[in-house]
Order: sequence, then C-alpha cells, then structure tokens
Amino acid sequence: MRINRNDSPAANGAPQAQPAPAAQEAKPQKPEPKKEAAPAKEKPKKKAEKEAYVAEEEETEHTKRRFPFGCLIVLIVLALVAFGGYKIFQFYGEIDGSNELGEEQTVTIEQGSSVGTIATQLKDAGIIQYDWLFKEYVKYSGKAGGIQYGDFTLRSGMDYNDIIQIISTEVRRPTTNVTIPEGTTAVGVAQIFVDAGLVDSVDTFLDCANGTDGSDFSQYSFWTQIPDDNRLMKCEGYLFPDTYNVYADEDVYYYVDTLYSEFQAKTEGLTDTINAKGTTLDDVVKLASFIQEEAGLESEDAKVSACFHNRLESSNPLWADHKLESNACSYITQDVENNYLWNSPTAEYYGWPEAGSIPEEVLNQYDTYRISGLPAGPISCPGYAAIEAALNPDQEYLDEGYYFFVTGHPDTDVAGQYFYAKTAEEHEVNVEKAGWK
Repeated sequence: MRINRNDSPAANGAPQAQPAPAAQEAKPQKPEPKKEAAPAKEKPKKKAEKEAYVAEEEETEHTKRRFPFGCLIVLIVLALVAFGGYKIFQFYGEIDGSNELGEEQTVTIEQGSSVGTIATQLKDAGIIQYDWLFKEYVKYSGKAGGIQYGDFTLRSGMDYNDIIQIISTEVRRPTTNVTIPEGTTAVGVAQIFVDAGLVDSVDTFLDCANGTDGSDFSQYSFWTQIPDDNRLMKCEGYLFPDTYNVYADEDVYYYVDTLYSEFQAKTEGLTDTINAKGTTLDDVVKLASFIQEEAGLESEDAKVSACFHNRLESSNPLWADHKLESNACSYITQDVENNYLWNSPTAEYYGWPEAGSIPEEVLNQYDTYRISGLPAGPISCPGYAAIEAALNPDQEYLDEGYYFFVTGHPDTDVAGQYFYAKTAEEHEVNVEKAGWK
C-alpha cells in the first residue's frame, strides 16, 4: 500500500518528535515530604523582664531628652532680670523718696561721726532702708564734707537730697569744753561741772555718779564689777580725766555717762593683761590712784608702781604686813601733806577738818598705815598712764627690791627729782637730800 506523503506530518513541514525508547520513559517522581518548622525556643523569664525594663528605660530617657531645658533656663534668667529690675526700682524709689512721709523724729549726730555711722543711725531710726546705699550716695555726690553735727528733725520717706540738705545745715546746740585734770577726786570733778554751770550742785552730780538717785550705768562692764563694800564713793576713780566738749543744755546723767563711756573705752583693752596677772580692774584703779598722787611725773609712774608692788607683795619680813604706807591717804593730819582724808575736796565735802579728826570707821577702811593691802576704794581719778603703770611696774626696781621714794622739795634746787631707796636708812638719807630736813 502506498503511503500518501502529503498527509504526513513531514509533508506539512513540521518536524516530528521521535518516540522515546521504552527504557528511557520518565518515571513519575515522589513528592518530597514537607519539613515542619522547628518550634522557637522560649526565652528565660528573667531575661525577658530585663529586656522589657531596658526598653522602658530607653523610652523614658528618650522622653526626658525631649524636655525643654532651654525654656527653663530662659525662664530663670528672666526671673533674675525681673527681680534685679524690681530691686533697682526700689533703690531709685528710696533715693527719690516717697509720697507719704512718716512722723517727725529727732536724730542726733555726734561731732566726728563718719558717714557710715550716720547712715546706720538713719537706718536704725527708720528714716532710710539701706544704709550702704545712703553712704555710697553721699560719697559719690561729694556732699560728705558738708554734714554737720547736732540735732536734726527728719521723717521717713524723705528723698536723699532733702536728708543731706537738712543734716548739712548748721543748727548746732550750744557746747562747752570741760577739762578734768588727772588725779582729780570725784568731789572735785563734780565741782568742775558746777563751776561750768552745767549741774546745779555737787550733790546732784555725785548722787547720779554713785547711782544713789536711781541712775543705772550697768551698760558698762566696769560698773557691775565695782564691789559693794564700805568705800566712800562708788564713782571714785572712774570719772575719767580728760578734756570734753559737751552740750551745755543736757541733764546730769548725760555728763556722767560721757565720763564713764570714756573710761570704758580707754580701759577695755586691758582686760587680758588684768586676767593674766590675777588681779581686778578695781584693784588696778585703786593702786593707780596712789601712783597718780605720789609720782606726779609720768616718767616716774612705773618706778613708783614697783615700790608699791614690793610693799604689797614682797616676801621681805620687814614688809610682812604688806601695808601701802602712803601719806596720800592716812591718819596724818598735817596741812602740808596732800591727804585724801584730811585736806582734799573729799575731806572738805564730808567736813572732817571742821570736826577736828577723821572718823575712826573711815580710818579702818582707808588709813594705809593701819590696814594691809589696798584701801576700800581709790583716792582720785587716775589717768591712763598711771593705770597702765599699776599693771606694769618697772621690772628692774621690782627685782632689786626698792621700797621707798621721795621727791625734791619745791623750794630747793632738786625740786621735781626723785630719790629711790631699798632700806629705811637709805630713805632717810634721801629725805635729807631732797630738802625735807
């Protein structure tokens, strides 16, 4: 049978696939079994908590970092600027004054007061608020030199220029100078104030100075330390001798207080030395009053002090009774002797010369030939040099044992000279040299 080629695939021009041999026929493949995913391992609980805490901290830190610190600083700066501006406004208001003025006050400016002291006075009186501001204003305004002393009427709320103008106006109270010589007795001091027309009587002055009229001077430490014993006057020795410029229209307390204030100021620096030497200010003043009377010359104060110290403290058997033996306060009633108990303003005040004798009870307290140690009180108001000498006697005369001294008779060519001796025999020779025999 003949095959028609046109009907065959080859005749159509398409290649014809050859049948694969039976041996090479592809076998169906088995599908691979699916691998199951391994379960995830569970994290330990503590580790998970830690990670959660760290995450939370990071989130918090992130939040903090976003806090507006710049704004806070700006706010603080603005607050400080505002406060500073407020204070500056206050300062200007203080300088310019207030619309509402306070009540009138009298402010006393003492002679020689500094601008700082005056500013403090004005602040304490309520006239101004800022003493430092007033001080600087006066300083830089160049008006400090015009400020006067005296009593001035001021009111709180006044501007600085008005205050300065008022206290620069010369409205001074009348003053007078009072001179108290060193070695003046308390009665003598009182008489000086009476003679100056400042106090009406000696008794008025002494009653105040002794506190018997109720006057209180306990603001001074020395006043409270004066023993309450049988002394004639509490004020004796403490009315400091000097020249004072005082108001002429004040009361007696003002004058006494002025003298006591000066004594306190002059002696407060001696406290450590007094304590170191184991003595008291009152005993120092007592001895100083004798040095003042007996020495006369400041250059001899320390040597006379050494003689008195040896009499009071030496172990010499001849001075075992430690009597001061000073004619300046004794039973001796000779008018040529300067005797506190016989011919002084004190003796005259008490009337002892007129009575013809010194009262026995007074001799028992003040006669330096009768009593051991110092008398009940000072015998005058000593100056600072004598007080210092009482604390610091001449060391050479102290060590060498001098006990006696005598001054040249005023009518001889040795007037004003001092003669010192260690024994009574040497002293008798010196008395003759001094022209007293």
